[in-house]
Amino acid sequence: MAIHKLNLEDFLEDVDYILIAIHSRLEDYRLAYYLNKYLNLSLVRSAQDVDYKYFSAAYSIFEWKDKANLITYNLVSNICKREEDSLQSSGLLFANQEKIIKSYNLIPELKNVDYLMKITKEDLQISEQLIVNKIQEIPQVITTYTVNVDQIKSKDNLIFN
Repeated sequence: MAIHKLNLEDFLEDVDYILIAIHSRLEDYRLAYYLNKYLNLSLVRSAQDVDYKYFSAAYSIFEWKDKANLITYNLVSNICKREEDSLQSSGLLFANQEKIIKSYNLIPELKNVDYLMKITKEDLQISEQLIVNKIQEIPQVITTYTVNVDQIKSKDNLIFN
């Protein structure tokens, strides 16, 4: 009997999506609205956020599946800010705990990026530059650009389904 061994690296090497970084101070729902308007999409907020690090960080995600063209669009926030108790001890038993705001990133290599847009398609016949230019037309977007996915170490965080 022959033994077949599957290597996980064989499946991870094929990148079948485009990743676009978006720098904007807009709220996630406002950015999704503008992307729907400027790119003619129908992004809808998912019922559950993307959770990582044992539920210590939650990232909002919007999704639209274009069934006619077999394209899936995902807009996910890259930054999660949470209020946590300070670990500094004041020496008093019942002292007021100070609260600090901690920031977590979905993709730690892209700390300055506010949002990521993942576009998945089988044959990838999409004009990346056209999409980037249309996103750049949104008045509240500071800048946007495509990201080389091969250089990201934590690309497993981009698996949403």
